[in-house]
Amino acid sequence: MAVIHATTLKPTKGELLTAWLPSRPWYQGAGEPQLTRSGGFRLDDPQGEVGIEFIVVTDTSGTAPVAYLVPLTYRGAPLEGAGDDALVGTMEHGVLGRRWVYDGCHDPVLVAQLLALVEGRVRAQDQNVSDTPDPEVTRSFTGAGPAPADFAVTATTDGAEATELSALHGTKLHLHRVLQPGPDAPASLPEGATGHVGGPWQLPDGTRVRGLFAVLQNLPQA
Repeated sequence: MAVIHATTLKPTKGELLTAWLPSRPWYQGAGEPQLTRSGGFRLDDPQGEVGIEFIVVTDTSGTAPVAYLVPLTYRGAPLEGAGDDALVGTMEHGVLGRRWVYDGCHDPVLVAQLLALVEGRVRAQDQNVSDTPDPEVTRSFTGAGPAPADFAVTATTDGAEATELSALHGTKLHLHRVLQPGPDAPASLPEGATGHVGGPWQLPDGTRVRGLFAVLQNLPQA
């Protein structure tokens, strides 16, 4: 299980995201974000090497608040083969030293563990407490796969509101970047969906809402 250290980060995660978010196609603001952390969860790396965190941040810089899902990985060395677009930045961790922070959609460890969560083989972990499951994160799965070893990402595409990971045989993993409150039960999933991950976050007025974080789809090929 990952250990969450009570220590310093320079720069902080919020500072890294404030600089990085405006470069994303799905960022809906027009200037510098004003971010607050609104929710999220963690997953464990079976090898104990990579930190995996799904952060929900709310930007209040515009006329209406916007909540974003930002999957991040934290590594002790650069991710081999990752392009410049995958790197969010680097930070100095008070216990672990320099950490390379990546957009988790480009990190195969995060993708594999997210699929394991969809399939029910791992449990979501509390964002702030070590070795503590997060019961508020929901997931569902129908079918027989794919197992992570079979989900070879062929393309990663950022859209206006989501990031889509495409694999062979018409399989897609759709990560909502701009979050919308709504049902996150299997009955609410779009056509072709075979699994999902959903969870809660907090609005600026303190109201807790839920919505979809990720959807796995098997779409018929043309």
